[in-house]
Order: sequence, then structure tokens, then C-alpha cells
Amino acid sequence: MDLNKSLRAAIDTGNVFVGSKQACKAIEAGSAKLVILASNCPEDTVNTANNGNVPVYSFNGNNSVLGAACGKPFPVSAIAILDGGKSDVLNLKAN
Repeated sequence: MDLNKSLRAAIDTGNVFVGSKQACKAIEAGSAKLVILASNCPEDTVNTANNGNVPVYSFNGNNSVLGAACGKPFPVSAIAILDGGKSDVLNLKAN
């Protein structure tokens, strides 16, 4: 699976919250199906994700690389996937 392609497809066709604050809201509301965290994600976001009842995927790159993978011109520390749309991103294994 090409993670960059899958992320962009999910953002274009599904329902994705981009950013730590939005991801935490989705986790706390129980609406997130998968959370993707950058390697330098803030500790409070990591704790919220790990304590939530949601699979967490650790992205192998910092927030600048994750932002670029999402097609965003800014750093992204966390992404919450609510609906994968036409993407296979929900098939990622939590780690």
C-alpha cells in the first residue's frame, strides 16, 4: 500500500480530521476509526490517542513529512480517519 496515495484518497473522498486538536476531539467523541501520529506528535495528543478506544498508527516521519504526505502545505502532527472513503487507509495495522 502506498501510504501517501491512500492518505490523499481518504482526504479527498472520505472524512478526515487533520491536526492534533481535531484528532483529539474525534478520539474523545468515539468517531475516529484510525489515528495516524507523526513521530514528533505532542505528548498530550499521543496520550489521548493511546487512551482512546481507537487503533493508532505511528507514521515513520515527522509532522512536516506527514503534512506533505497529506498534500498540505503545513506540518500535520495527527490525523483522525472517520471514514476512509475510496481509500484503503483503514487497512493499516496499528503499531
